[in-house]
Amino acid sequence: MTDTNDNKETDYEVGQDNVQPFGLDIHNPVFAISAVTIVAFVFFSLVFKEQAGEFFGWLRPTLTSNFDWVFMIACNIFVVFCLFLIVTPYGSIRLGGDDAKPDYSYMGWFSMLFAAGMGIGLVFWGVAEPISHYGSSLGGTAVGEGGVRTDWAPLGAAAGDTEAARDLAMAATIFHWGLHPWAIYAVVALALAFFSFNRGLPLTMRSVFYPLFGEATWGPLGHIIDVLAVFATIFGLATSLGLGATQALAGLNYLFGVPVTDGMKVLLIIAITLFALVSVVAGLDKGVKRLSEANMILAAVLLVLVLLVGPTLLIISGFFSGLGEYIVRLPALSNWVGREDTNFMQGWTTFYWAWWISWSPFVGMFIARISRGRSIREFIICVLLIPTVVGALWMSVFGGAALDQIMSGAGDALSAAGLELKMFTMFEAFPMTSLLSFVGIVLVVVFFVTSSDSGSLVIDTITAGGKTNAPTAQRVFWCVLEGAIAIVLLLGGGLGALQAAAIATGFPFAIVLVLMCLSIFIGLVNERRRAK
Repeated sequence: MTDTNDNKETDYEVGQDNVQPFGLDIHNPVFAISAVTIVAFVFFSLVFKEQAGEFFGWLRPTLTSNFDWVFMIACNIFVVFCLFLIVTPYGSIRLGGDDAKPDYSYMGWFSMLFAAGMGIGLVFWGVAEPISHYGSSLGGTAVGEGGVRTDWAPLGAAAGDTEAARDLAMAATIFHWGLHPWAIYAVVALALAFFSFNRGLPLTMRSVFYPLFGEATWGPLGHIIDVLAVFATIFGLATSLGLGATQALAGLNYLFGVPVTDGMKVLLIIAITLFALVSVVAGLDKGVKRLSEANMILAAVLLVLVLLVGPTLLIISGFFSGLGEYIVRLPALSNWVGREDTNFMQGWTTFYWAWWISWSPFVGMFIARISRGRSIREFIICVLLIPTVVGALWMSVFGGAALDQIMSGAGDALSAAGLELKMFTMFEAFPMTSLLSFVGIVLVVVFFVTSSDSGSLVIDTITAGGKTNAPTAQRVFWCVLEGAIAIVLLLGGGLGALQAAAIATGFPFAIVLVLMCLSIFIGLVNERRRAK
């Protein structure tokens, strides 16, 4: 089991369906279908801006209200499956074979997987989400026509009880950034790493389904899977790039008076895309790895600063109480049957699960590329459990500090601020306000760049038939296209359009990921059988 070539299950060779027009090295027909469809989408969204805005406004609530159960069930399956692998003998299987050694240190490995997996979202929602859940929980439930709840509070709310509302708010926030999203990433990353490193298959999404579909994996069915992965990745990235641009511009306006206009958002996306291009050209080790480590250092600096200048003891105690509340309320928050808090479940949870799923091909393949040499048990602990705790810590520090201001009666401005300004408004109550805000802006920008360049590497790998050393021009093309889509969707319908696009691509991929769990299990069973 030490040589992946000895374990190869198919005669299919990486890149055998590739063509080389104009010095490129692209998979036929995955590259062409993906590129043409996405470029056409960008064109029509610009030409028919009003119709695009109306369409996106209809799409998100339609999917979340009719198919929320699909997302809820699928993501619960992913969590249970990952925990199952940790405690069973399958956890001892090593990615790459028994003698494989890790390519990166724990610090470099964790920095890259965490920066790719959460990034901009943590900075954008770290203050905004706990505040939102707290306000809706404290306000209690409200019932409209037909006995349907119209409030946005999670579960049964906590009307008039500030302490209970805070606990519920933190539990709901950690729920959206904890086990479920990281289980999504872990499933995709494990599947790609195992079938590539242990079974010698190309590093593309279609390879994961070889145990289910056999040689048909390399035909039209596999093309569909890879094209879906490209769509999911590029629209999931565009959503996050839009969030990042919105928040970074709000911070620049706050600090330097830069005007908040669509034109400035476009310029900001263009500028940061150019930075991402530099990193893309530098490659994985020189570009993405260094940026990811810089991300972690900046994030740690900002976290420590807020912890020290904020209500330190309250934040620390809030971290443990919030984590405890999350564990206690996890079954209720994960349940999809008989829920009365439909606004919360569909508007928050279903959107998040779709967003994470749309990110999963990008994050999963990126994590897979850097995870050779880890045992499956070590892999899942580091990709599922540790990031859940780190995410809970981040939310507890930023959310806890924000909720303390509001609960103490000093948070009127914070409550009234727009989503993209809440973090900067919270900093006004602390010493070193300008420093904190500046570090926050830089962190958003660097996360922005890291997401774009690592996403470009991943999409290029998929559209190059699994080749990881395709011509640089292809990565440049995808990096530019990501920025273009973020611009078009922002102009066409703002964040609502971005979120609708993420949900639309996440829905079909949720089904793909459930099948992926089955395929992984079959592959691991066969691996254990071969080892005996």
